[in-house]
Parts: sequence; C-alpha cells; structure tokens
Amino acid sequence: MDRRTALKNLSIGLGYTVAAPTIFNMLSSCSAETNGWTPLFLSADEKHMVTHLADIILPTTDTPGALEVNVPQFLDLMYADIEKEQNQDIFKKGAALFAETFKTKFDIEVTEGSKAQYETLLESYFKISEANEKAIFKLQSLTIESITKAEMDNYLLYKFLLSVRRYTLFGYYTSEKVGEQVLNYDPVPGEQKGCIPLEDVPNGIAWSL
Repeated sequence: MDRRTALKNLSIGLGYTVAAPTIFNMLSSCSAETNGWTPLFLSADEKHMVTHLADIILPTTDTPGALEVNVPQFLDLMYADIEKEQNQDIFKKGAALFAETFKTKFDIEVTEGSKAQYETLLESYFKISEANEKAIFKLQSLTIESITKAEMDNYLLYKFLLSVRRYTLFGYYTSEKVGEQVLNYDPVPGEQKGCIPLEDVPNGIAWSL
C-alpha cells in the first residue's frame, strides 16, 4: 500500500475511522524530525503558522503535545495528498489572510511572530459571543460559490483556522504515541463491553483504537 492509499483510508469518516497500526507507522515515519522538515504542500510561512497554531491548540504539558507527534507534518501530508484542489486553494487564501492580519496587528512578518502573539490573535477569533460563533459556523456550512464578496475574507480565514484545528486533533488522537501513552491502550483486548459506567474506565480516559 502506498502513502496516498494509506492516507485516503485513514481520512474516510474523519475522526471516526479505525486505521491499521501499519498506516499510523507510515504517517509517523514520514518525518520524524519536528525541526528542519521540508513540507510537500505548505509554504515556509504556512509551515511556521501551522506549527505555532498546533502548539497552541495542543501544547506539551504532562502529556505529549501536538509537535511531539508531528501534527504539522501530518496536516502537510493530508493537504498534499488527500484534500481536493478547491480545499487546497481555500487553505492557501485563508493562510494568506491570517498572515496579512498578523502583520497589520504586530507590524512584523508572520514568520517573526512569537507564540504569545499567535495566542493573542487566535483569541480574537475564538473568544467571541455565542451569536457571532453561530453566525461563523453557519457561514462555514455554505459552499464557497454561495459566499458573498463581503463575507469571503471571513469565510476563508475561519476555514483555514478550523482546518488547522481539525487536523491537529485528528492527527494527535490517531498518533501511535498518544494511542499508547496517553489513551487507554490494550494491544490484546479482551471482552468487548459496549456500555459501561465512566468510573469503570481506567482513569476515565478513552480507549485507543
């Protein structure tokens, strides 16, 4: 099975699929280094943005962070090999808008920004009223062809940010390291119990698939 086929199998039913361990091994071995890797899809600016954003979404604490399981590399592979051309174009345009906003706000290039500055800008997009949040998600549910010119920048920007968040979570929770070290892991599972009280689950943590 080549990488493209493996990634397609992994992406079916995003967030709900069970993939073979060999597929995860392929993903984790694509780029073992968190620094100095060469993207297939992301530009240098986009690589910098995605790395900072993934680190903010899932930072290292007492458990591994997004960067420790190569989430930016995972997103890069998914966009290079899986995402449709239209989605690739939307991602690029949204990333460009984020970079432009970053430069306007901090008067520096996006590649020169600190994690704290990224956090400040990200908060401005997600610490919003419930009404604004509903409006954003309603906008995101539309096709790009139905978006008005006045709404387009907001649509593209949130498409970029939400895509980074989605692939950060997906890549993280399907990584081998998180599956074995963070989630409950049993390489030789026993009896399947479909419905048990949460207090009966070790540490109250989901099982690794």
